[in-house]
Amino acid sequence: MIPLRAALLAGLTLLPVAAHAADPYRVAGVEDEDLLKMRAGPGTGFDVIVGLPNGTRLLVQSCERSGATVWCKVSLDRARRLKGYVSQAYIRPE
Repeated sequence: MIPLRAALLAGLTLLPVAAHAADPYRVAGVEDEDLLKMRAGPGTGFDVIVGLPNGTRLLVQSCERSGATVWCKVSLDRARRLKGYVSQAYIRPE
């Protein structure tokens, strides 16, 4: 894990590896005309389930590190049965 001081200096917002169950977050920081990919598992090798635009409200179940990326298991706030993994780098707490 990136040390907290280094993360703060780099301007990163890190989630704890074990987030509280169902914490509300929003998709943020995705390039214009692009979507955040919700994947079937924690990594880019997993199938894309759906693309999410900035502002999409998610509920974070937990987060885990896979390689250099922290992946969060999430569900959509308005479609809670739709679950998958997104990169922590593109979600912000409400």
